[in-house]
Amino acid sequence: MKTVYSLYSDSIEVKGSKFIAHLMPIAMYESEMARLRLEHPKAVHWVSASRSLNEFDQIVESAHDDGEPKGTSGKPTLAVLQGHELINAAIITVRYFGGTKLGPGGLVRAYADSANAAVGAAELSEYEKTYRQTFATEYKNVSIVEYESTQKYIQILSKIFGETGAVFEIEGTGENLESFYNALGRLIQKI
Repeated sequence: MKTVYSLYSDSIEVKGSKFIAHLMPIAMYESEMARLRLEHPKAVHWVSASRSLNEFDQIVESAHDDGEPKGTSGKPTLAVLQGHELINAAIITVRYFGGTKLGPGGLVRAYADSANAAVGAAELSEYEKTYRQTFATEYKNVSIVEYESTQKYIQILSKIFGETGAVFEIEGTGENLESFYNALGRLIQKI
């Protein structure tokens, strides 16, 4: 299985309609959907599909047509994720209507082609199981934690500031988390 660790985008045009596909880690899905809806207010559809592993290592899939005819957009997008064996990844395709109806077959091809374009633009990585952890640190250590997280390929999921410091929720592979904790030593306290 493969996955992605960054956001990748590409677009295609079909009979005047523009399809802009965005491939991302599943952890970015909700924030990216909100951002894309704000960034593209004149778009007519925001179609999405995702594949992830749950806590029992079962594959969970979803596909949303967002107003397109049933099965013509979300399913073909999901099929691209399946075909490339992508996991813990999502694709959101923003569509601007160009004035010409594409019909069911045309929509299926357009959404699949745009999703494939985004995957083609991406740097795919071998999937490794990741773990989420939470820790606290003093304010003076926040920039060090942020720096080490980028150096050790740790994704910061949330950062909450309190009275005495910050609480981080992070995600990474077992090996990367171990390296991260070794680098920070006593600067952090696991929760």
